[in-house]
Amino acid sequence: MVQLNSASLATASLDELRQTLLDLLCTKAYKEGDFTLSSGQKSAYYINGKLVTLDPIGAIALGRLLLQELSPQTQAVAGLTLGADPMVSAISVVSAYAGSPIPGLIIRKEAKGHGTQAYIEGPLPPTGSTVAVIEDVVTTGQSALKAVHRLRDVGYEVSQVLALVDREQGGAKLYQEAGLDFKALFAIPDLQQRWQSLQS
Repeated sequence: MVQLNSASLATASLDELRQTLLDLLCTKAYKEGDFTLSSGQKSAYYINGKLVTLDPIGAIALGRLLLQELSPQTQAVAGLTLGADPMVSAISVVSAYAGSPIPGLIIRKEAKGHGTQAYIEGPLPPTGSTVAVIEDVVTTGQSALKAVHRLRDVGYEVSQVLALVDREQGGAKLYQEAGLDFKALFAIPDLQQRWQSLQS
Protein backbone atom coordinates (compact mmCIF):
# COMPACT_ATOMS: atom_id res chain seq x y z
CA MET A 1 0.00 0.00 0.00
CA VAL A 2 1.15 3.55 -0.76
CA GLN A 3 1.58 5.43 2.50
CA LEU A 4 1.41 9.20 2.09
CA ASN A 5 1.48 11.53 5.06
CA SER A 6 0.12 15.05 5.26
CA ALA A 7 3.53 16.54 4.48
CA SER A 8 3.89 14.65 1.20
CA LEU A 9 0.31 15.10 -0.05
CA ALA A 10 0.96 18.51 -1.59
CA THR A 11 3.84 17.24 -3.74
CA ALA A 12 2.71 13.66 -4.44
CA SER A 13 2.07 12.73 -8.06
CA LEU A 14 -1.50 12.18 -9.21
CA ASP A 15 -0.73 8.46 -9.57
CA GLU A 16 0.43 8.31 -5.94
CA LEU A 17 -2.67 10.18 -4.81
CA ARG A 18 -4.90 7.85 -6.82
CA GLN A 19 -3.33 4.74 -5.28
CA THR A 20 -3.56 6.23 -1.78
CA LEU A 21 -7.22 7.06 -2.30
CA LEU A 22 -7.98 3.59 -3.67
CA ASP A 23 -6.30 1.95 -0.69
CA LEU A 24 -8.25 4.16 1.72
CA LEU A 25 -11.50 3.22 0.00
CA CYS A 26 -10.65 -0.49 0.22
CA THR A 27 -9.50 -0.46 3.84
CA LYS A 28 -12.03 1.99 5.30
CA ALA A 29 -15.12 2.32 3.07
CA TYR A 30 -15.70 -0.96 1.21
CA LYS A 31 -17.53 -3.81 2.95
CA GLU A 32 -19.05 -7.05 1.70
CA GLY A 33 -22.26 -8.55 3.13
CA ASP A 34 -26.02 -8.10 2.71
CA PHE A 35 -27.03 -4.46 2.31
CA THR A 36 -29.98 -2.33 1.20
CA LEU A 37 -28.96 0.83 -0.65
CA SER A 38 -30.62 4.27 -0.51
CA SER A 39 -32.11 3.42 -3.92
CA GLY A 40 -33.87 0.43 -2.30
CA GLN A 41 -31.73 -2.05 -4.24
CA LYS A 42 -30.14 -5.02 -2.49
CA SER A 43 -26.37 -5.33 -2.73
CA ALA A 44 -23.63 -7.77 -1.73
CA TYR A 45 -21.31 -4.86 -0.96
CA TYR A 46 -21.51 -1.37 0.49
CA ILE A 47 -19.29 1.71 0.18
CA ASN A 48 -19.45 4.27 2.99
CA GLY A 49 -17.66 7.08 1.17
CA LYS A 50 -17.76 9.43 4.16
CA LEU A 51 -15.18 7.27 5.96
CA VAL A 52 -12.74 8.42 3.27
CA THR A 53 -14.05 11.85 2.24
CA LEU A 54 -13.95 13.01 5.88
CA ASP A 55 -10.49 11.53 6.42
CA PRO A 56 -7.88 14.32 6.08
CA ILE A 57 -5.61 12.30 3.79
CA GLY A 58 -8.57 11.14 1.71
CA ALA A 59 -9.97 14.67 1.46
CA ILE A 60 -6.75 16.17 0.14
CA ALA A 61 -6.19 13.29 -2.28
CA LEU A 62 -9.70 13.45 -3.76
CA GLY A 63 -9.59 17.25 -3.77
CA ARG A 64 -6.43 17.30 -5.87
CA LEU A 65 -7.61 14.52 -8.18
CA LEU A 66 -11.07 15.95 -8.85
CA LEU A 67 -9.74 19.48 -9.27
CA GLN A 68 -7.79 18.16 -12.28
CA GLU A 69 -11.02 16.84 -13.82
CA LEU A 70 -13.01 20.08 -13.68
CA SER A 71 -13.65 21.79 -16.98
CA PRO A 72 -11.74 25.09 -17.32
CA GLN A 73 -15.03 27.02 -17.31
CA THR A 74 -16.05 25.81 -13.84
CA GLN A 75 -16.94 28.66 -11.49
CA ALA A 76 -18.27 26.58 -8.57
CA VAL A 77 -18.62 22.99 -7.39
CA ALA A 78 -21.82 21.71 -5.79
CA GLY A 79 -23.43 18.56 -4.50
CA LEU A 80 -26.51 17.20 -2.77
CA THR A 81 -26.13 16.98 0.99
CA LEU A 82 -24.82 14.84 2.72
CA GLY A 83 -22.52 12.61 0.71
CA ALA A 84 -21.08 15.38 -1.45
CA ASP A 85 -20.54 17.95 1.33
CA PRO A 86 -16.98 16.98 2.38
CA MET A 87 -15.95 16.50 -1.25
CA VAL A 88 -17.20 19.93 -2.29
CA SER A 89 -15.28 21.47 0.62
CA ALA A 90 -12.12 19.50 -0.19
CA ILE A 91 -12.10 20.59 -3.85
CA SER A 92 -12.76 24.20 -2.87
CA VAL A 93 -9.93 24.30 -0.31
CA VAL A 94 -7.45 22.56 -2.63
CA SER A 95 -8.36 24.97 -5.44
CA ALA A 96 -7.42 27.92 -3.22
CA TYR A 97 -4.01 26.39 -2.47
CA ALA A 98 -3.59 25.80 -6.22
CA GLY A 99 -4.11 29.51 -6.84
CA SER A 100 -7.53 29.30 -8.55
CA PRO A 101 -10.18 29.45 -5.80
CA ILE A 102 -13.47 27.76 -6.68
CA PRO A 103 -16.36 28.22 -4.22
CA GLY A 104 -18.36 25.26 -2.98
CA LEU A 105 -22.16 25.03 -2.80
CA ILE A 106 -24.30 22.63 -0.78
CA ILE A 107 -27.72 21.68 -2.13
CA ARG A 108 -30.39 20.80 0.39
CA LYS A 109 -32.76 17.90 -0.20
CA GLU A 110 -35.62 20.13 0.96
CA ALA A 111 -35.79 23.91 1.11
CA LYS A 112 -34.78 25.48 4.42
CA GLY A 113 -37.91 26.09 6.48
CA HIS A 114 -36.86 29.51 7.76
CA GLY A 115 -34.82 32.58 6.81
CA THR A 116 -34.20 32.64 3.05
CA GLN A 117 -35.84 29.21 2.54
CA ALA A 118 -32.99 28.42 0.15
CA TYR A 119 -32.22 25.11 -1.53
CA ILE A 120 -28.62 26.13 -2.27
CA GLU A 121 -26.17 27.24 0.42
CA GLY A 122 -22.83 28.94 -0.09
CA PRO A 123 -21.29 31.91 -1.90
CA LEU A 124 -23.52 31.89 -4.97
CA PRO A 125 -21.85 32.82 -8.27
CA PRO A 126 -23.75 35.01 -10.77
CA THR A 127 -26.65 33.49 -12.70
CA GLY A 128 -25.38 31.75 -15.83
CA SER A 129 -22.17 30.55 -14.16
CA THR A 130 -20.87 27.06 -14.89
CA VAL A 131 -21.20 24.71 -11.91
CA ALA A 132 -19.90 21.13 -11.68
CA VAL A 133 -21.86 18.62 -9.61
CA ILE A 134 -19.94 16.32 -7.25
CA GLU A 135 -21.08 12.96 -5.83
CA ASP A 136 -19.39 10.34 -3.66
CA VAL A 137 -20.88 7.02 -4.79
CA VAL A 138 -23.06 6.79 -7.91
CA THR A 139 -25.59 3.96 -8.19
CA THR A 140 -28.69 4.97 -10.18
CA GLY A 141 -27.48 8.56 -10.51
CA GLN A 142 -30.65 10.14 -9.11
CA SER A 143 -29.01 12.11 -6.27
CA ALA A 144 -26.60 14.02 -8.47
CA LEU A 145 -29.31 14.52 -11.10
CA LYS A 146 -31.50 16.16 -8.46
CA ALA A 147 -28.61 18.54 -7.73
CA VAL A 148 -28.27 19.27 -11.46
CA HIS A 149 -31.97 20.14 -11.71
CA ARG A 150 -31.86 22.39 -8.63
CA LEU A 151 -28.92 24.32 -10.09
CA ARG A 152 -30.41 24.59 -13.57
CA ASP A 153 -33.73 25.76 -12.11
CA VAL A 154 -32.03 28.88 -10.71
CA GLY A 155 -30.12 29.63 -13.89
CA TYR A 156 -26.77 27.87 -13.61
CA GLU A 157 -25.09 26.00 -16.44
CA VAL A 158 -24.36 22.37 -15.48
CA SER A 159 -22.72 19.98 -17.91
CA GLN A 160 -20.41 17.91 -15.70
CA VAL A 161 -20.84 15.35 -12.91
CA LEU A 162 -17.76 14.04 -11.10
CA ALA A 163 -17.80 11.16 -8.62
CA LEU A 164 -15.54 9.20 -6.35
CA VAL A 165 -16.93 5.74 -7.25
CA ASP A 166 -19.27 4.51 -9.98
CA ARG A 167 -21.12 1.32 -8.98
CA GLU A 168 -21.97 0.88 -12.70
CA GLN A 169 -25.68 0.40 -12.06
CA GLY A 170 -27.18 2.93 -14.45
CA GLY A 171 -25.87 6.28 -13.30
CA ALA A 172 -23.56 6.87 -16.26
CA LYS A 173 -26.37 6.13 -18.74
CA LEU A 174 -28.73 8.48 -16.90
CA TYR A 175 -26.20 11.32 -17.04
CA GLN A 176 -25.51 10.71 -20.72
CA GLU A 177 -29.23 10.91 -21.46
CA ALA A 178 -29.36 14.22 -19.54
CA GLY A 179 -26.52 15.64 -21.66
CA LEU A 180 -23.99 15.51 -18.84
CA ASP A 181 -20.32 14.66 -19.04
CA PHE A 182 -19.63 12.07 -16.33
CA LYS A 183 -16.40 10.80 -14.84
CA ALA A 184 -15.70 8.77 -11.70
CA LEU A 185 -12.24 8.38 -10.22
CA PHE A 186 -12.94 4.66 -9.71
CA ALA A 187 -15.37 2.05 -10.98
CA ILE A 188 -16.52 -0.76 -8.71
CA PRO A 189 -14.19 -3.37 -10.32
CA ASP A 190 -11.21 -1.18 -9.31
CA LEU A 191 -12.25 -1.41 -5.65
CA GLN A 192 -13.16 -5.08 -5.72
CA GLN A 193 -9.89 -6.15 -7.34
CA ARG A 194 -7.79 -4.07 -4.94
CA TRP A 195 -9.87 -5.20 -1.94
CA GLN A 196 -9.31 -8.85 -2.89
CA SER A 197 -5.56 -8.31 -3.25
CA LEU A 198 -5.41 -6.70 0.20
CA GLN A 199 -7.15 -9.72 1.78
CA SER A 200 -4.30 -12.08 0.90
